[in-house]
Amino acid sequence: MNHIDDRNNRQALQELAKGLRQLHKQLIDLQSRQYGDVGNPFAHLQLVTMHPDFAWLRVLSEFMVALDERLDDQEPLDDAATTAFKQSVEGLIGPATASQPEFREKYLASLHASPEITMLHGGLRLTLGRLTRPAMP
Repeated sequence: MNHIDDRNNRQALQELAKGLRQLHKQLIDLQSRQYGDVGNPFAHLQLVTMHPDFAWLRVLSEFMVALDERLDDQEPLDDAATTAFKQSVEGLIGPATASQPEFREKYLASLHASPEITMLHGGLRLTLGRLTRPAMP
């Protein structure tokens, strides 16, 4: 793999990470509105990290941490790594078979409940479409 491939893959995954952060924030905001009074920022953080109503979002949070850690790693990012991240996201939000059925169910409900989330989903799908696909044998 050459330096240009690494740079292109890293840039594509950074764009994916940015889109996922925006989506994650909107999903937390929607879940918070549905929950009701979340209290002060510390109480809100406690809800997001500990309350069962927010548990489904932890799947996305953990994925984002793994992606950020890989982006911080200085090892080159090859097409296989980029494709693996793409497939993981598609397992969460579609169109691939749901890797986390509870997440997918609540995510789809969020798409219907929030035009902002729907717009971010569209942008994320475009970003995923630009990620490297595996080479044909």
